[in-house]
Amino acid sequence: MFMKKVMLICSAGMSTSLLVSKMQKAAAARGIEIEIWAVGTAGFKNELAKPDVILLGPQVRFMKDEVAKLAAPKPVEVIDMRSYGKVDGEGVLNQALKLIGA
Repeated sequence: MFMKKVMLICSAGMSTSLLVSKMQKAAAARGIEIEIWAVGTAGFKNELAKPDVILLGPQVRFMKDEVAKLAAPKPVEVIDMRSYGKVDGEGVLNQALKLIGA
């Protein structure tokens, strides 16, 4: 089985760093091998070849169509606002896994 790769995009790549670590902890607790990282809106184009799924922070939801076009056919979704606000690593991990069919 290949390691799954999840990229989060937010304004500066900073606000999602806590969410990334909570997602990594949730994955580790479930024995899921996954690579999760966050990038800012300025640098995401350089990373598009790497992830299996791309999640956008709610504050950059306006970029969804552009990112989806550039990343096709990879799934691109906006992180659930409630999960993002609560920094719910488990919930966002589940959203990512569902999108990549894992």
